[in-house]
Amino acid sequence: MNSNKTNLRDIKKMRLERHWSQEQLAEMSGLSVRTIQRIENGENAGLESLKSLAAVFETNIEDSNKKTELEQIRKEEAYIQKLKGFYKLLGLAVLNLIFFFLIAINDSKSEGWYVFLYMLIAWIAFLGIYSFISFDFFGEEWKNRMIKKKFGNKK
Repeated sequence: MNSNKTNLRDIKKMRLERHWSQEQLAEMSGLSVRTIQRIENGENAGLESLKSLAAVFETNIEDSNKKTELEQIRKEEAYIQKLKGFYKLLGLAVLNLIFFFLIAINDSKSEGWYVFLYMLIAWIAFLGIYSFISFDFFGEEWKNRMIKKKFGNKK
């Protein structure tokens, strides 16, 4: 694929430059003629349709309506990665604490319990810091709720 990007509205122009009919483009892309007509008329196109057309024209096709959708998908993926990281750390903390708990139980002196408590406090602090860094607890949604709560529906 070329690195150039083509806007969705340019598909008709690109098709006509190649002297293709809508039927020919539909056949090459695997889309229906009606789908090609809709896209050329400026209606929304699905991601799979865009990929098919991009392959036919050997280019990247960007749809201004899809930019926000793709941005949202990126945000969701980043959130999921952060959440996975948190769960991995939480699992590691639990295993670590179980190990030190078993040591504390088998220790006849109280030193084992001190070590266990220090580890517990350290893991709680570490997971708390990780959470505040990774997750937006006070984002736009929270801000809007607080404004609505304080001032009502004045917007």
